[in-house]
Amino acid sequence: MTGLVGLAEWRLPAAGAEAVRLAAAVGADGVQLDFGGPGRGEVIDVPGRIDALRAAADAVGMRLLALSGNHFNDVGLLSGANVVQPLMERLLDAAAALGVPLVLVPSFRRSAIDGPDAFDRTARTLAWAAEQAAARGLLLANENVLAGDRARALFDAVGSPAFRLVLDTYNPVAAGANVAELVASVADLLADQVHLKDGPDRDGVSPLLGAGDGGLGETIAALAAQRVPVHAFVLENDYRDGDPKRLATDLAWARQRAWQPSATRTGR
Repeated sequence: MTGLVGLAEWRLPAAGAEAVRLAAAVGADGVQLDFGGPGRGEVIDVPGRIDALRAAADAVGMRLLALSGNHFNDVGLLSGANVVQPLMERLLDAAAALGVPLVLVPSFRRSAIDGPDAFDRTARTLAWAAEQAAARGLLLANENVLAGDRARALFDAVGSPAFRLVLDTYNPVAAGANVAELVASVADLLADQVHLKDGPDRDGVSPLLGAGDGGLGETIAALAAQRVPVHAFVLENDYRDGDPKRLATDLAWARQRAWQPSATRTGR
């Protein structure tokens, strides 16, 4: 593993360029940005915002790791092409303009893969989106809570070398899965950025990494055992309350694990 630890903009008490500067101030190596949308803040492709983000990152030496389209949880990947495709193109164009290598598209809430029809429609949408991503020199990654065999079936149905699966270390636990076993079954399909959290928020506070019920240590051990070339662990606990001690504690925990040795797989 390379030793990079990043933060997710949508879980910080700041947004945009301020979030980039905050990530640098607390000692993170990079930040995943969010596209934005109603209830999620200003969209990233308003005039001047991408330039401001890049300038802020350059000024503080912060890596822009990925761009996430969390707004698809509200809009739905299962909506019609006339809704999904223009939004997806904006997301991919923004990622290319930012210079990030990875675009994240989640499958929760209105995008949940909750049956055969949703599976088929999601696969078709992601196949089209992966083709668009490849044309822009990007990787597209989907986060879901499918079991290992269904996740591999989705990967095969998309059928693109520009497609990956995003591993979140707790969402599959909440869906009843053993994440270490999931890693073993789909290790070769995973994106090289992994979301770290270790349990649901309780009374508005996320459990510290390693202190929850997600088996986070076992998951990280499985990533190392399967030689998954993790480029960055990205903290996805909720830090929007601005508590610097929790954030510092989680960063230190992740930093220690990110330096665990792991061989790099070739051909990915």
